[in-house]
Amino acid sequence: MSTLNAHATALEIPLVPIGTDRRYETDRRLVWNEEKRANEVQEFVYEVSWIPERGVWRKFLVTRRKL
Repeated sequence: MSTLNAHATALEIPLVPIGTDRRYETDRRLVWNEEKRANEVQEFVYEVSWIPERGVWRKFLVTRRKL
C-alpha cells in the first residue's frame, strides 16, 4: 500500500510592481499579402496586462492595420 503526502507547499505568486497596469505595445512588421502577392508593412497593437491569479503577464492582439 502506498502513502500520500497530504501536506503541500503553496507557491508564492510574484506581486506585480506598484503602478504597473494595462499597457499597449505597437509592433510594425513586414507581412506577406497573398492577394497582392507582395510584402506590405502592417502595424499590430497588443494589450499587455497582469493576471494576478496566475502571476503572469498576458499579451493579445487588439488591432492590425496596413500602413
